Amino acid sequence: MASSGSAQLASLTADVRFALRALRRNPGFVVAVVAVLGLGIGASATVFRVVDAVLLSELPYPRAAALVQVAERNSPINTWLLSTADYQAILDQQRSFDAFGVVQRGDAAVSGAGAPERVPVGRVTAGFFAALGLAPEAGRLLEARDAFPGAPAVVVLSHRFAERTFGGAAAAMGRAMTIDGVSHVVVGVLPAGVDALAGVPAVAWPALQPRPPTRRGPFWLRGIGRLRPGLGVADAGRDLAGISRRLMPVYADWHDSTALLTPIPLREAMVGTADRPVTLVAIAVTLVLLVAIANVATLLLVRATARRHELWVRAALGASRRQLGRLVVTECGLLAALAGLAGLGVAALGLKLVALIAPDLPRLAEVTFDGRVLAFVAVATLASGTLIGLPPVAAVLAGPTAASGAKPEDMRSGSSRSTNLMRGALVVAEFALALPLLLGAGLLLNSFVRLERVNPGFDPAGLVSVGVSLPNQRYPDYDAALAFFRRLEQQVSEAPGVAGVGLTSALPPDNGGSTNNFNLVDRPVPSGAAEPVSPWMAVTASYFRTLGVKLLEGRLFTEGDSGNAPPVVVVSRSWAEHYHPRESAVGRQLVSGGCYSCPRTTIVGVVGDVKYVGMAGSGEAVYDPLTQSNTRSVHVVVRTGAAPGAAFRMLREAVGALDPELPVVETTLQDRLDASLADPRRWTSVLGSFAAAAALLAALGIFGLMSFVVRQRRREMGVRLALGAEPASLTRLIVGKGMRYVALGTAFGFGLSVLEGHWLGPLLFGVSAVDPATVAATAGFLLAVALLACWVPGLRAARVNPVEVLREQ
Repeated sequence: MASSGSAQLASLTADVRFALRALRRNPGFVVAVVAVLGLGIGASATVFRVVDAVLLSELPYPRAAALVQVAERNSPINTWLLSTADYQAILDQQRSFDAFGVVQRGDAAVSGAGAPERVPVGRVTAGFFAALGLAPEAGRLLEARDAFPGAPAVVVLSHRFAERTFGGAAAAMGRAMTIDGVSHVVVGVLPAGVDALAGVPAVAWPALQPRPPTRRGPFWLRGIGRLRPGLGVADAGRDLAGISRRLMPVYADWHDSTALLTPIPLREAMVGTADRPVTLVAIAVTLVLLVAIANVATLLLVRATARRHELWVRAALGASRRQLGRLVVTECGLLAALAGLAGLGVAALGLKLVALIAPDLPRLAEVTFDGRVLAFVAVATLASGTLIGLPPVAAVLAGPTAASGAKPEDMRSGSSRSTNLMRGALVVAEFALALPLLLGAGLLLNSFVRLERVNPGFDPAGLVSVGVSLPNQRYPDYDAALAFFRRLEQQVSEAPGVAGVGLTSALPPDNGGSTNNFNLVDRPVPSGAAEPVSPWMAVTASYFRTLGVKLLEGRLFTEGDSGNAPPVVVVSRSWAEHYHPRESAVGRQLVSGGCYSCPRTTIVGVVGDVKYVGMAGSGEAVYDPLTQSNTRSVHVVVRTGAAPGAAFRMLREAVGALDPELPVVETTLQDRLDASLADPRRWTSVLGSFAAAAALLAALGIFGLMSFVVRQRRREMGVRLALGAEPASLTRLIVGKGMRYVALGTAFGFGLSVLEGHWLGPLLFGVSAVDPATVAATAGFLLAVALLACWVPGLRAARVNPVEVLREQ
């Protein structure tokens, strides 16, 4: 038994040595195979880790499957946050959760041991931490007593922020820090590495102290609950639906009986719409890996065919088919192992690039290089090595040998029919897999170009903005806040180079969820139905002039639209056409925010459209005057010919002159436009890169196959030319043979593309998943690339010298 094992080990060692010598004689071939396969394996490992972290892995909390997010929902596609009334009702009546809490996500002006700065914060109740099952690194987390209005203001910090601000978790305990003008005491610090909770990134978690609600809205809280053992999401859904029905009669301002409190698995809520593009990229990289495997298998099959004479000699010296097959398997295994090592490097680099390519990806912090990546690369390497080895091994085992009576000259004469069929099938597969990728990239590119051409409603050139939030502690009266805003607007308007200045509560093209529900007085929604919702901004009249938004009908706001005057709004053209088609909207009235006891709001003007819900959204918007809004957070928008840096410096000085403790958030409107297009640009680029790689690999595959055909049939070509055939006819022969493979692969590719449309549809703007122009352009491009790849070997066939060929024979 021992001698048998030693003999097998010796045989394997000899095979490895032979394979290494054979590969050293062909360094170009080795580099090509390792590069193609390594890139495919590495890219696949990178995307696998992203998919695993974002879509598959459990959340990093105890018993994470029991965590849900609770939201309002009146249809499968319409979900929104909770109100204070919802939170209180759930807290008092629910029977499904071991713990339930809420969080308000936002930014705040914070000052600790250093200068004031604006940072992300999450205002939470004690149940939020309890639901997630967290324990502090130092101190304590929030308790129920911290949530009562009037209780001492306390805050929990992230480890990183405590270290940066106070020098460490222990040093932060008991220290005071100011958040939006209110002094808070640090009572706890979270463990290191916890920089986001339930998808909410924050460096400070102050206690939220909601006051008793006076009406059902507004909706501003994200609810998080932990299901009791033995209960599922459906059980919680029934419990919350009952709370919704009991809550309806309590608040007469709420008319939507279709809206129910709904539990959503927390992982699903955190991933949101990211699952579709991530899955699309995973499919794309899988197709590229399959194209790479088919390409390498074709190369190895051609190499095995070219070595048939060598294998015949080995067979003549006593090697069996099994031994010959084992030699080929060993070579394939070594190539796959080298590709796997290269794939590890590609994956390590790819995972670092993920944060740059998709910085807003959910659960991004969990996308790390770890044992799962190593395991995936090992499995992918083994699978790839098996797949690339099957065709050449099959060719060797099925081919003629000396033992079967074949002559040496037979081994030079060409390939068997089965080998030719395998090579053709591999090339067909490459084109069948490449077409869906190209078509998807073409559709996304077409969609992106259309999106870029959308008019945002303003010219971003020269528009800069700083965000300013006034803390209630220092500005408890809105008249004081309004006086500050007026002085700031006046001071900035007098600065050199300023062509216009205006204030707004939300910036285009993404308004960050600033919406409001309303009901038309002359055409109210049916009883029990959901009220319409629209983007809703508080602005000064000069805001429209600063952005260059034209007044189309009626008037803009005036000094007479004060807080004591009847409420008024200005609406956009799309809003007016939607809710008052074929009639003037000016003078019409509506009820906003569900407050039917409040004075009715009158529409006084119609202005041009501005995009507030993304470039793909409608231009519907409603504006009310800043003087009637009671908002303490505004963006100062300035049109200037100065460079952004100089403009920001001027704005910082203007704010600092009025209140030196106020931090500002700087941005340009061009940056906001670019950010709005970042996701479609990103996914178009990623899928386009994969599509280009697949098309290149497919082209190389058909080029290699037809080049081999020319070499294989060189004698035939020489004879044809000697008998008077035109050189062009040989080119047509080779090109025609190659394009038949391409046409067959393209036909199969169209079939796969039908399945792709299901995933692409929601990502497209202004173009369907079966857009004829894009389909034709994509197929035409792929055929043109294939034609060029076939034409080069065709030219080589036409240049065969018949005299030299016949002399060689």
